[in-house]
Amino acid sequence: MQNLRLNALQTLMNSPAQKNSLTGKRISELFASRVFTGKVMREHLSDEAYKSLQMSIKTGTKIDRKVADQIAAGMKEWAMKQGVTHFTHWFQPMTGATAEKHDTFFTIKSDGTPIETFDGDALVQQEPDASSFPSGGLRATFEARGYTAWDPSSPAFIMDMGAGKRCAFLRCLFRTTVKHSITKALC
Repeated sequence: MQNLRLNALQTLMNSPAQKNSLTGKRISELFASRVFTGKVMREHLSDEAYKSLQMSIKTGTKIDRKVADQIAAGMKEWAMKQGVTHFTHWFQPMTGATAEKHDTFFTIKSDGTPIETFDGDALVQQEPDASSFPSGGLRATFEARGYTAWDPSSPAFIMDMGAGKRCAFLRCLFRTTVKHSITKALC
């Protein structure tokens, strides 16, 4: 498994550089151009979803699941227009490093039909498997004992991942469901 990861990293490192789509633009055009800002939210969300999200950001109130579905649909539309195929819940476990739980906007329905999807459940909360941790995953998925919860006060952003790939990052909080330190469990 270790060699497989090293080989994958080596392949990425040796891939030809992609043309930067931001070259030749003014800084004022680039600033926050890949961030789900208030202006972008206004363009991609219904009034109900926008107002609910703004209320949550200001007061910390919980977002209703129906509204979360609307926010996820708007966020997916915005991201896919910019060439994004994947999203990640980005969080900081108690290791001093960051961790990511990657997923895709793609799924296959029970009848075999491929579809792009991203719903409120996928946006709001995820259960990261053990491989999300910097240790490389010393536990099985069901032993992770923690959840990521989307932090709406920190806007989603898009980042180039190399080889022409783009990913939407959702800043999250990490909640553990056990009483001992996750750091100790990973060491």
